[in-house]
Amino acid sequence: MKWLAALVSCVLLSAPALAREITPAERRDHSYSASLPACADPAVLGQISSDFSTRESRFWSSSLTIVGFERVVETDWRPWGLDYIPRRFCTGTVIVSDGYKRRINYSVREKLGFIGIGWSADWCVVGLDRNYAYAPLCKQAQP
Repeated sequence: MKWLAALVSCVLLSAPALAREITPAERRDHSYSASLPACADPAVLGQISSDFSTRESRFWSSSLTIVGFERVVETDWRPWGLDYIPRRFCTGTVIVSDGYKRRINYSVREKLGFIGIGWSADWCVVGLDRNYAYAPLCKQAQP
């Protein structure tokens, strides 16, 4: 019977330790504004296009480029809660210079740009994830 009382007291005393305080990212010492560009913002799509062509030529000796974007939609906004770095998740279709249309999954992330300044986009084009960084089929580029 003593072991049951000890177990109950351990559970009751450890319950507050399991709960954690949620401080929204906007209220931290190094706060975030949660002001990110939209999925279809020309600056976001331009950065993705530029990064795509650079990656293709530099690492894969390919001349592929993104010619255009279609049906770009937001799939999620801050999916893990207020106390995580603000992220906007998006998906759409890209028209690649080889004539194929492929799905793209990407996220726009705050303060994850060059040396932590500004926003950046992290993306994956289905069928062109040559090193399987977001395998399978770019699923890992979504929340």
